[in-house]
Amino acid sequence: MIKQGDKVKLDYTGKLEDGTVFDTSSHKDHSHPLEFEVGTKQVIPGFEAAVIGMKVGEEKTFEIKPEEGYGMINPELVKKIPKTQIPDSDKVKKGMTLAVALPDGQQMPVSVVDVDEENVSLDMNHPLAGKLLTFDIKVISIN
Repeated sequence: MIKQGDKVKLDYTGKLEDGTVFDTSSHKDHSHPLEFEVGTKQVIPGFEAAVIGMKVGEEKTFEIKPEEGYGMINPELVKKIPKTQIPDSDKVKKGMTLAVALPDGQQMPVSVVDVDEENVSLDMNHPLAGKLLTFDIKVISIN
């Protein structure tokens, strides 16, 4: 049975409340199982908690509330940025997703929530923040 410190490999499909699949390890012709070590915070807390106690071959469907997933939406993470700081700002439209470089060099997707004469408002919340998530998982291996 899965416990803290185990390395697990599993197939998963993540869905939103309306049934939209936002992520899956199974693709048309092959599977890319998710591998992680339990207890190292490599996955969201609710996902980690749900796999503890499962066995190889076991399947499970579970829901993760925002507090155990990507958090609630934080209004302070919606920022107005002057257009002068955004490349190709004349092409930016409400509803688009832009990639913003973080100080560590990683790229983070942000949503454009508003555009006016001088500014672009960007929502830097995780795209899945505030959402109830449902996962279908199947344990492939435990090491």
